[in-house]
Amino acid sequence: MFDTLQDRLAATFKSLRSKGRLTDADIDATAREIRIALLEADVNLSVVKEFVSRIKERASGAELSRALNPSQQIIKIVNDELVSILGGETRLLRYAKQPPTIIMLAGLQGAGKTTLAGKLGAWLKEQGHSPLLVAADLQRPQAVEQLRVMAERAKAGIYAPQPGNGVGDPIQVAQNSIDYAKHHLFDVVIIDTAGRLGVDTEMMRQAQMIKALTKPDETLFVVDAMIGQDAVNTALAFEQGVGIDGVVLTKLDGDARGGAALSIARVIGKPIMFASNGEKLTDFDIFHPDRMASRILGMGDMLTLIEQAEKAFDAEESAKAAEKLMGGGGQFGLDDFLAQMQQIRKMGPLSKVFGMLPGASNMKAISEIDEKQVDRVEAIIRSMTPAERADVGILNGSRRARIARGAGVEVRDVNELVNRFVEARKMMQSMGQMMPGMPGMGGGRRQPPRQQAKKGKGGKKVSGNPAKRAAEAKAKADPALRAPSVPEALPTQAETQAAMKDFSLPPELQQMLNQQNKGPR
Repeated sequence: MFDTLQDRLAATFKSLRSKGRLTDADIDATAREIRIALLEADVNLSVVKEFVSRIKERASGAELSRALNPSQQIIKIVNDELVSILGGETRLLRYAKQPPTIIMLAGLQGAGKTTLAGKLGAWLKEQGHSPLLVAADLQRPQAVEQLRVMAERAKAGIYAPQPGNGVGDPIQVAQNSIDYAKHHLFDVVIIDTAGRLGVDTEMMRQAQMIKALTKPDETLFVVDAMIGQDAVNTALAFEQGVGIDGVVLTKLDGDARGGAALSIARVIGKPIMFASNGEKLTDFDIFHPDRMASRILGMGDMLTLIEQAEKAFDAEESAKAAEKLMGGGGQFGLDDFLAQMQQIRKMGPLSKVFGMLPGASNMKAISEIDEKQVDRVEAIIRSMTPAERADVGILNGSRRARIARGAGVEVRDVNELVNRFVEARKMMQSMGQMMPGMPGMGGGRRQPPRQQAKKGKGGKKVSGNPAKRAAEAKAKADPALRAPSVPEALPTQAETQAAMKDFSLPPELQQMLNQQNKGPR
């Protein structure tokens, strides 16, 4: 949604990198470019004026840090102001002191209220709550049935006593749902109200009556982020007619210009609390102004990426795979690779996942990632036998041809996958051997330190390892312990040679070591 804005801002900042200091002309030119970028993104005019004014004021003042170059100075100021217009701080749900907590959803028809009710229910379920979805939208055809389906998928409760499709009293349904929730021990009630194609008297009357009778702890205005400035105008009408506590943005994964997201919080003075950016129940999360500002400026969103990875990844399985990759716990095979790839795909489309990385907006290849290529890789791996996936070394020509036929690809595709997998595995194992103590590089066999053994009395060599010296001293005192097993003892030369037998360094490093070995000792 913010691709165009990202590109314009990136071009503006790039022009400042060669400058040693900022002049008034530079500040004016930069402010003008930012103003144009925001207006093209359909940001509200009053918000643009205030935003640009603040940037010029801060850039011209004494706030600039001498430790930063002009481009970094402007980016920091723009980032701070973006966070401010997006709401400043993250706003969390307020829960009632005495359950149930009542949440009322309001908005126009087509904004995604019913789908949002299901997503919010699934999210609350993850947080340990017991949500109840209330079908108070009796106007739109099949709205009640849609909410039933969403509640089933979210594993939430459903209260839908009326058939809908124009039949029933939504105000009575909403009022009765509170008693139903109390009797059935639901601690959160989510009321899905009816919308219209535009703001009208009947819709406002219903919303006002439902709010007056249910006394919701949170009234959330659900708005389609793709409809531009109409979203801001509609939000103002609801704020004045009903009163809202927060905003939920839907369809953030669309290709609209995104001006509503940058305008609505500042114009109506209410925070954006949640954001929905896909069709799945899991495509929903708390809205963080600082993270959104970081994405807009092309600096990624590592915190959200980490949170999603923690949800999608099995920590125990990932640890086992890492141990195998580093040479311990067996050979890292294609089964392990497939399992890790599937966990990554649980986080969402790869272009979306990699798009959270810093600088990803400057890499066109990320936006052009073809999910079908990943499906093709998975098909190739699944066409192999368990033995072939465990050891790709047994793949001869006939096996590769059979695998290609089973996956519906060419033999060269199989060869390419296998070659890349082997090279990547070899590189990671080499890194694990060279840097065994590096976090994330696994246990790897520890290499003996380069140190001379100390000599004791009579010229006898004494180990430099305290644990080994203690074991030797104990062995002298007790003949039964002549050959102790000391876990922390340094590996012998024979053990080291055995461990390094199948180990191969990258060609360039191996060549450099060979040249050093031929030199004078």
